[in-house]
Amino acid sequence: MTVLDLPPGALVVVIGAAGSGKSTLAARHFSSAKVLASDDYRAAVSGDAADQSVTGDAFDRLHADLERRMAAGELTVIDATNVQGWARRRLLAAAARHGRPAVALVLALPLEISLARNAARAERRVPPSAVRRQDRFLRASLPRLGEEGYDAVVVLNTPDQVERLEVRRIPGKTNVPKERHPTL
Repeated sequence: MTVLDLPPGALVVVIGAAGSGKSTLAARHFSSAKVLASDDYRAAVSGDAADQSVTGDAFDRLHADLERRMAAGELTVIDATNVQGWARRRLLAAAARHGRPAVALVLALPLEISLARNAARAERRVPPSAVRRQDRFLRASLPRLGEEGYDAVVVLNTPDQVERLEVRRIPGKTNVPKERHPTL
């Protein structure tokens, strides 16, 4: 079993290719009020969660909400692929600006699993070529994630590891600076 202890006000960056189970994982461990999901923002902007043409506007809204939540010291989970370093840097910068701890929660499942799950979706199917590209970006990022500024990096490589993840909240004040969280 993998245990992830989260201090108050933490940023959790869920990282994984389409079909890896990011949204399912987020829903299992966090209330919907804590999760900022890129698909939800696309749906709010265009009425279609799969509409990639509104990604810029959707992420502008997501980042504005992230800033508000970090300033308020609220635990926040980002449910997006986050497989490219430039996307993660912007999220980490928000946490750093507000002195919040940041955790990478990585779903590095075998590509075949992500492709099969994506193909089985009734909605929001991503082209297989895009899933393969996301998986390549993810695999290339794995060796460097620990250097990006996260307080903790948790990599889950199998469905069993995902199933056995336990997320616990560390009680305390939300205004404690990041440096005061040595347990992560």
